[in-house]
Amino acid sequence: MQFSSYQDLRTALIARAITCEAVVSGYLERIDRHRDDNIYIAVFHEKAIQRARELDGKLRDGGAPGRLFGMPMAIKDNISMKGAGLTCASRILENYESIYDATAIQRLEAEDAVFLGKTNMDEFAMGSSNENSAFGPVPNPFDKTRVPGGSSGGSAAAVAAGLALAALGSDTGGSVRQPAGFCDIVGLKPTYGRISRYGLVAFASSFDQIGVLARNCDDAALVLGVMAGKDSHDATSSSHAVSDYAAVMAGVQVEGLKIGVPKEYFHESLNPEVAGIVRTKLDELRERGAELVDITLPASDYAIAAYYILVTAEASSNLARFDGARYGYRSSDSADVLAMYVNSRTEGFGKEVKRRIMLGTYVLSAGYYDTYYRKAQQVRRVFQDRYREALEKVDVIAGPTSPFPPFGIGEKMADPLEMYLADVFTVPASIVGMPAVSVSVGLDSRNLPVGMHLICDFFEEGKLMGIARHMQRRQCSSAVVS
Repeated sequence: MQFSSYQDLRTALIARAITCEAVVSGYLERIDRHRDDNIYIAVFHEKAIQRARELDGKLRDGGAPGRLFGMPMAIKDNISMKGAGLTCASRILENYESIYDATAIQRLEAEDAVFLGKTNMDEFAMGSSNENSAFGPVPNPFDKTRVPGGSSGGSAAAVAAGLALAALGSDTGGSVRQPAGFCDIVGLKPTYGRISRYGLVAFASSFDQIGVLARNCDDAALVLGVMAGKDSHDATSSSHAVSDYAAVMAGVQVEGLKIGVPKEYFHESLNPEVAGIVRTKLDELRERGAELVDITLPASDYAIAAYYILVTAEASSNLARFDGARYGYRSSDSADVLAMYVNSRTEGFGKEVKRRIMLGTYVLSAGYYDTYYRKAQQVRRVFQDRYREALEKVDVIAGPTSPFPPFGIGEKMADPLEMYLADVFTVPASIVGMPAVSVSVGLDSRNLPVGMHLICDFFEEGKLMGIARHMQRRQCSSAVVS
């Protein structure tokens, strides 16, 4: 039995029209039938069934169901869950098992969510296509010759293919939103600090955020509301009050809404079909009473340059801990300690991770720090100022999620710069730390998904999701598998 929304599932569970065990068993059976799609790195067969039985017993005994009672969820494999593998889709952590739960996991379990397994991803969240995984690529459920996006491609594909009702991903420069756009679902990156990063393996600490992938805006907002809030384990988590997102969303109306449309987001290199579908959706909203406001923002090419300088610098520091000495993969071909470090990292890391570590080390080195890293930090501040100024005049900034539809597996692997451009529209929100979401708005002539990308001011996730709900296309279930 398939459910398109958690509210439908919850209603059936509370009415005892179906059991948690039956729901979870159904998802696990579908996952097993589609193991060749490589979406899951690990599946929690016994643990998920046991959890479902416990929840069924809780309901029979008169216990109050949590806010996510029985929701079948997937977890990106860079988020810590005690007793489960934590590979980051890398050979260097292939056999590592986590010893604690991430705060996000603790909060979801406390509200009765059920975890089905850990999903595939680009190694250490570095990539835009899910092709940089040590466990192999993940195909797009809409067209298996194409990528699902990255780095949270496994989580996005799991939701789109009906192998989880919702999933956790991580978003550094678009790694939740871009795959959501490629897979016809909702992908939400909250304000930086809204969700604790405790238990999220660090790529670029001043950018990384746990995000939510779901089939609709209501489910995504519900999961966010459970995870959000201050955490004593994470000094960067915010104490800003957590809104009643459902109530805020219900109050958002299209009439009178001011939508900022940056001219920089519709340049000549944008795929014509993507541009047409996004423009059509914006015109529909204008006909319903919204006002489209032309705005100017910093050029996107500066965003990509600044972003990759900053995140690679942070990655070179964060990944220094994976040296073969303390945990993870250790090379057996080492004559001394130095050789062990070099060989373990050479054999354990993939090509893209090595590229980013080397680039980050370079921009932080003597003689280049001021030229590159410091300048990129200054550009970051300019972006923050410009986006704040823009959002004083409009309610939301809107544009395409990606400059092109899902591309073919292997199509961009030989050209890293071309691959990086897949995130050209999602990177700015990560640079400034504002909440952003990708929502499906249509399919192109080849039946490939096209996403709309929306940005709101800090901690306006409820408003953001309320606007996104008015934009999401209704027929978003064509990729669900049997």
